[in-house]
Amino acid sequence: MPEGVPLVEASVLDRDTVRAALGEHGVTGLVHLAAKKAVGESVERPLYYWRENVGGFESLLSAAADAGVQSVVLSSSAAVYGTPETSPVTEDVRLTPESPYGETKTACEWMLRTAAAAHGMRWNALRYFNVAGAGAPELGDTSVANLVPLVFKALAEGRRPQVFGDDYPTRDGTCIRDYIHVADLAEAHVAAARRLDAGPCGEVYNVGRGEGVTVTEVLDVARRVTGDDFAYDVVGRRAGDPAACYADVTKIARDLGWTASHDLDDMVSSAWDAWRHRRGEPIGRR
Repeated sequence: MPEGVPLVEASVLDRDTVRAALGEHGVTGLVHLAAKKAVGESVERPLYYWRENVGGFESLLSAAADAGVQSVVLSSSAAVYGTPETSPVTEDVRLTPESPYGETKTACEWMLRTAAAAHGMRWNALRYFNVAGAGAPELGDTSVANLVPLVFKALAEGRRPQVFGDDYPTRDGTCIRDYIHVADLAEAHVAAARRLDAGPCGEVYNVGRGEGVTVTEVLDVARRVTGDDFAYDVVGRRAGDPAACYADVTKIARDLGWTASHDLDDMVSSAWDAWRHRRGEPIGRR
């Protein structure tokens, strides 16, 4: 935490504490990132996801309305699209989420739109595609719920990484996703917040590279970065995983002047440095 920036630790479900913090610190804008995000877990624990994601956001918005907060940037997700009829997918297609996680993000977008209209808030929602990489070695993804850290974890434990299904209707049978570096995602939030400072807004934006990559293509990059020519095991599909989904990023480039600058090699190599940093190993490709 930067020096001089106050930190209040509380659940967003604790409406009274959130309302007090917003008022005490004169908060005028929010960037809402707090949510549960594992698709598979959401299928197993849907009520938990609805409580944490939708209930938590309702609590936050209620506190924000009471405190006179003027603008909100919502962390949404490409999971709202489910399996789109075509890719790249634009923001105006029909939303067909295929997991409780995707449903909760859809509900949060709807809630934000109606609450903002009622309370005079400016807002936008960023539909993240697959976030990867690390902004610095000490800032790696510790959740081990995404593809790249799952690969590193398996290798560290002497296991083969797992691929969830290789019979999808894609170029190599594995899922196609749009991977976005976390540093690019941070810059997208800055652009989104600046847009709200400029005046009334109520839009959704895809945040991705506009490029579809298969799981096995990601594994190829991981082999190159780690120097480990590992094999992998194919296991069953995960519930709620669409075959292909990647972004049309025309709108965010036009409206916010934002485009991604990091490629897949940057994402995997920075994540590898972060993984080795946490394990106390020398940073760099081995």
